[in-house]
Order: sequence, then C-alpha cells, then structure tokens
Amino acid sequence: MFNSKKNLVYTMALLALSFTACESDDPVIENDGEVITDVILNFQELDATGNLVGAVTTFSASDPQGIEVGATPTIDDVTLTKGKTYQLNIEVRNSIENEDITEEILEEADEHQFFFLGTAFVGSPVLTYQYDDLSGELIGVQGIVTVAASPGFNTANMRIVLRHDLDKNFPGATNPSFENFVQAGGESDLDITFPLILN
Repeated sequence: MFNSKKNLVYTMALLALSFTACESDDPVIENDGEVITDVILNFQELDATGNLVGAVTTFSASDPQGIEVGATPTIDDVTLTKGKTYQLNIEVRNSIENEDITEEILEEADEHQFFFLGTAFVGSPVLTYQYDDLSGELIGVQGIVTVAASPGFNTANMRIVLRHDLDKNFPGATNPSFENFVQAGGESDLDITFPLILN
C-alpha cells in the first residue's frame, strides 16, 4: 500500500515536471509591427497658381482594435471634383496608445513610402499623384492629386499602400503608382482601399 502511494506521488511529480518543461520550451511570439487604428486623408484644393484655397476636406478609415493589412475597417467614401487639383496630406495614428505614427514615418523617411494604386490611379486612371513631401524625400505623407476633367467613369477605388524598409532606388520605385512595389522589397505596414466618387 505504501509503495503504491509512493509510486503515485512520483508519477504525479514527473507529470508536473514534464508539463512545466513543455511550457518553458514554447517560444514567445512577439509582434513588433506598428498598430494603426486610423488613416486620415486631408484634401485641400489648389488653384491654378498652386495656392491652397477653400477648406480642408477629411476622409478616414478607422478600426479601434487596429487596422491590419487586409482587414475591413470603417472607411469613408472619398468625394472629389472633376478637373480639380488637391494637396493631399495623410495622417496615420494609433489611438490605442494616443500616438501619431505620421511623425515616425517622417523621422524614418528613408525607410517608408506610400504607393497609390487601385482603379483610381492605374489602368485608365481618373487621378494622378505627385510626391510633394516637404523634406524632398519620396514618402507620400504630402502630395498633389489631380482629378481628370472628363473621366470615363465616376467611381473608382483608391488603394493606398505604405511600405516599410524598401529599396527606394529600385527601378520604378520613384513612380507613386508602381504596381510591382513588392519587387522593391520591404513589407506593407498598411494596405487599404477607399471608395472614390467623382462629382
């Protein structure tokens, strides 16, 4: 009787140790990616001489849990006017940590770049984009968007991709609508599509 109880105690101790060993061997997976909860597009019209006129019109995409690549957050329709030219400023935020990620993008300008794709910018584009960042670096935080005067259609999709750690000297990477942006390396911090409506 004593031996069977002793064996039971030893067996339970060995099982406890084996479970502990299994747990300690499991790797801890950490996600170092930046959490993005809000993407804000600020459009302001430019007149024929390039001066800002009128009020800023804002459109946003948001998810309080964080926008992941390929996710479907709440997204505003972007409404622009045919034949107009706009200055576009992009803000990227993490409302969970009350953090302005735009500042980090600007600080690491040599590692970040926005690309502007979708049916709005490629194929038979209704929009054209030109980098106009204050630093002169091709980033896309600030740029010029021109709307076609007589587009063949009134709706399109604006796909905005933010790449991190890419080779900005890769052939084609200076084109803001470079469809093969993945060839320049790096990874996507953001890949989101806004519906576009033209008036």
